[in-house]
Amino acid sequence: MHLPARGHVAVRCEVHDRLALMSTPPELPELVAQTLDLSRRRGFITSTRNETGRLLAALAATRQGSLAEFGTGCGVGSAWLHSGAPASAKIVTAELDPDMAQDVQRIFANAENVSVIAGDWSALEQFGPFSMLFVDVREVMEDMDLLVRLLEPGGIAVLDDFIPSDTWPPIVDGQLDSVRERWLTDSRFAAAEMQIDSTASLVIATLR
Repeated sequence: MHLPARGHVAVRCEVHDRLALMSTPPELPELVAQTLDLSRRRGFITSTRNETGRLLAALAATRQGSLAEFGTGCGVGSAWLHSGAPASAKIVTAELDPDMAQDVQRIFANAENVSVIAGDWSALEQFGPFSMLFVDVREVMEDMDLLVRLLEPGGIAVLDDFIPSDTWPPIVDGQLDSVRERWLTDSRFAAAEMQIDSTASLVIATLR
């Protein structure tokens, strides 16, 4: 059996510790706080991480036109997009659960540039092309051709909810993560993976 050198183990532990100690302000944008409160009341264990959210806000600040979130949930991702996007940009998101969509609609009632649609994610197609997409629905990630059609040239897709892998191609629980492999190698995109913390990563892909 091959065992990693002690130095390699130490480096991995050091990297893990660094990722667990990321510096971030404690204050949250008002709409983000409201959507996180809805998540707690609804019993959602997971939602968009604050580190991911701040990245979304930073990217949204560079965008114009239309932005979209696939997989609304309690609206946390859309709230982060709203916190960074210029007021002239339009943000659309769709939630299949009509009761959940109504709760999220109430939160964004005074945000004139945010539209929350009660329906399947496919309802968003009519609002394209988009300058930015935030996707945490695996089914949508798998359809790269669809997302290419929905993005404008230079548009950014942020794909969430990957598990970090230190191998290539990426292996998770003994299985090839073919979706991530395709996004990182498709010549239509300039793409990179970013580790958010020790248990989560995302892919940022810009359409050439």
